[in-house]
Amino acid sequence: MKSVLAAAAMLFAVAPARAAELPIPVVAAENVYGEVTAAIGGDRVAVRSVIVSAKTDPHDFEPPPSVAKDVAGARVVILNGAGYDHWMARLVQASDNPDRTVIDVATLIGAVEGDNQHLWYDPRAVPALAAALAQSLAAIDPDGAPGYESRGKDFAASLETLNEKITEIRDRYAGTPVTATEPVFGPMAAALGLDMRNEDFQRAVMNETEPSAREIAAFEDDLKNRQVKVLFYNSQVVDPLTEQALAAARNAGVPVVGVTEILPPGKTYLDWMLGELDATARALAAPSS
Repeated sequence: MKSVLAAAAMLFAVAPARAAELPIPVVAAENVYGEVTAAIGGDRVAVRSVIVSAKTDPHDFEPPPSVAKDVAGARVVILNGAGYDHWMARLVQASDNPDRTVIDVATLIGAVEGDNQHLWYDPRAVPALAAALAQSLAAIDPDGAPGYESRGKDFAASLETLNEKITEIRDRYAGTPVTATEPVFGPMAAALGLDMRNEDFQRAVMNETEPSAREIAAFEDDLKNRQVKVLFYNSQVVDPLTEQALAAARNAGVPVVGVTEILPPGKTYLDWMLGELDATARALAAPSS
């Protein structure tokens, strides 16, 4: 693991140049990063995304042998980092491939283990990944460099809509207290300037440990007494504690917004983020009851 972290400290390792065999095989730990890769690489890349189902918990995932084989043969591997997909870090370390480029998204934005791991909700992460991909793919495939650069610029331009939506919500609702069952939406809530409460409770739920009695009481009191404007919940993970929280929010008239860790089928990253931001804006604008 130390060697993987040391490699990550260099942001990403660009593989030695050689004649590119097309399409370039890319393995992305999570499907959102695979979607970004396809947007930048076009038909010059062949992308395998490992985590694609909402039923798969990325924290506890154990990759089958086919994933290890693909990682060993890939020219580019993308992982979230910050301890989120430690299984991918192990696979990279276990396979010797001097031609492989490894991109650690956490390292691109200076995130480390212990920070919120749901980096695709950080508005810095996906633009940083797109830029790193355009550079890395051009180094592997110089003939395709103009296309990577052009698609990278188009992708960055498309994200301006997202940035404008974030600014619009932040300007109207910064400082508004909100809460969540898990810290999935945390980086985006921070970008929106929202006051996220009950973070110790959220981390305990995410880590599948029992929140303390004090943490549970504080969380429930915030909902029952309408001390928060919105409850965010991970709609991929609904258990008795989550159901109890949703019931408490609805009984108190606190709007609820479902968010996910996995890019929903048929959506782009931009579609996904804008959909959740639209739901957030509606919830924040809902009249108090």
